[in-house]
Amino acid sequence: MRPLRYSINVTLDGCCHHEAGLPPDEESMRYWTAAMDRADALLFGRVTYEMMESAWREPATGTWPEWMGERDIPFAEAIHRAKKYVVSSTLSGVDWNAELVRGDLRQAVERLKQEPGEGLWVGGVTLPLALAELGLIDEYEFVVQPVLAGHGPTLLAGLRERIALELVDRHEFRSGAVALRYRPTRSR
Repeated sequence: MRPLRYSINVTLDGCCHHEAGLPPDEESMRYWTAAMDRADALLFGRVTYEMMESAWREPATGTWPEWMGERDIPFAEAIHRAKKYVVSSTLSGVDWNAELVRGDLRQAVERLKQEPGEGLWVGGVTLPLALAELGLIDEYEFVVQPVLAGHGPTLLAGLRERIALELVDRHEFRSGAVALRYRPTRSR
């Protein structure tokens, strides 16, 4: 069974808006590129899928946009080529190497987890909350940014039951950010 990992940047005060942390540097872009390369497939909700596609989909011209620096291109290439599953009841179709996931969320994700491979990766805010509530996340990876945002969406806001976690790995960045990986202790 391949595990499902939830990965996200978060500020010290729990904000998980994509613009609230530090601007990505070369070290963090290498870190996230490696995370994309390790995943067999990416699992997104509609909002995250559309946001990621607008930023990281390779243009039809084959030329990356001017805002993208050399450090961003390996990440863009990794996410562009990754298999994607999109959980949505409102989209009528997807492309960008993606497939719609409909119906019962638990059954659909359990089916994806049963497929052979190294693991699935999920990002975003709303879908991971639903997956956490269902006990489907096998690993949580938070890249904690040394910033206090003071506002914005917070990590897993609205979680109904406490999830006990054990630290399994940590990585410190030169920027002061710290990547923390946890696994549920399964004693809920």
